[in-house]
Amino acid sequence: MPPASATIDPWVDAAVSQTPVYDLHTHLYSPEFGSLASWGIDELLTYHYLIAEVLRANPISYEQFWALTLAQRADLVWRTLFLDHAPISEACRGVITVLHKLGLNPNAPDLRGYRDYFAGQKVGDYFDRVFKLANVHSVVMTNDPLDSAERNLWLRGVEPDPRFKAVLRIDPILLGWPNVQNLLSDAGYSASADLGTQTLREIRRFMTEWITRMNAIYVAVSLPPTWRYPDDSPVTRVLQECVLPVTRELNLPLAMMIGVTRQVNPALRMAGDSLGKSDITSVERICSQNPRNKFMVTMLSRENQHELAVTARKQRNMMLFGCWWFVNNPSLIEEITRMRIELLGTRFIPQHSDARVMDQIIYKWQHSRTVIAGVLKQKLADLSAAGWSVTEAQVRQTVRDFFSGNFEQFLAWTPS
Repeated sequence: MPPASATIDPWVDAAVSQTPVYDLHTHLYSPEFGSLASWGIDELLTYHYLIAEVLRANPISYEQFWALTLAQRADLVWRTLFLDHAPISEACRGVITVLHKLGLNPNAPDLRGYRDYFAGQKVGDYFDRVFKLANVHSVVMTNDPLDSAERNLWLRGVEPDPRFKAVLRIDPILLGWPNVQNLLSDAGYSASADLGTQTLREIRRFMTEWITRMNAIYVAVSLPPTWRYPDDSPVTRVLQECVLPVTRELNLPLAMMIGVTRQVNPALRMAGDSLGKSDITSVERICSQNPRNKFMVTMLSRENQHELAVTARKQRNMMLFGCWWFVNNPSLIEEITRMRIELLGTRFIPQHSDARVMDQIIYKWQHSRTVIAGVLKQKLADLSAAGWSVTEAQVRQTVRDFFSGNFEQFLAWTPS
């Protein structure tokens, strides 16, 4: 009788490669959003991961770097990280993967050929090709209607490609007091710094109107490691008086991405954010004290991952998702996915891309698929060795749950 791996491994490889993904958290935009939709070689090379990397490897000053045009920054990144040094980091390898999957020579001495290639693409056709190469059927955007450029597009009636799902991002609403009152006023909502009854009513109106206008499928926020729930801060008050009631009424999850420390080096701009270990008891309390709300949770620090998985075992209204940002690297994805399977079985969402440039879903999903497949092979082999008869149908169902089913089921579920 052949070893179990000889049968199981091909089933896993086939299921992982063939199953389309619902990418539940990105910063992508549909082509209808014009310049907000990022794609192409210059955007790939000026991704904030690579900016942080190049400014460690090149002596250029921060001021000189930001004075360059986008194309000049991309040229500097290519020369410094790909020609002068081996492009061995995960962010660099990702660019190589994208170029290779597009059929381009990833070893070019400069960017002229790549720029010619992208200049010749029609954006709609190119996005279609990226979806196909990544085997992704839908991506979830991050939408902030307090940003005037994005708000104006929605108010003019922009209709995204149906593969791009909207999410209401509420970071300013939760974390921006008292200054956020000016943004709310600019958007047509009456607000005051004291968070009085009228202001809270207007926040609820803002959320309900924009969820409806965008057809948002959940509400999302990034929180610092210092976040605590409950406390006497404006964050808790807005959560309790506005966010939780609105999401509960509409049966939408609140996605909490916890652990980002903003601007530890402002000179790096978007690349200047870092992380910190967060308080898991705040997650436990908000889930247990609000059982009719749904929460999607991911954390940024590796040190939080075990506690977070244990918490997910205890809170049925919480869906653990993804390897976010600084833990979105193969070695950590492998470690975290294995631990989650051991604690949670199949009831979690292993990954999302967090892509900011459309082309990135090609490499982020190829790299993650490889890691997830390796872990799944090992865990299924362990199961077989224990005496369970693993079937191809079970393998395919598990991969479907991981790549789309768990997310879709959680969206549809109503806590009772």
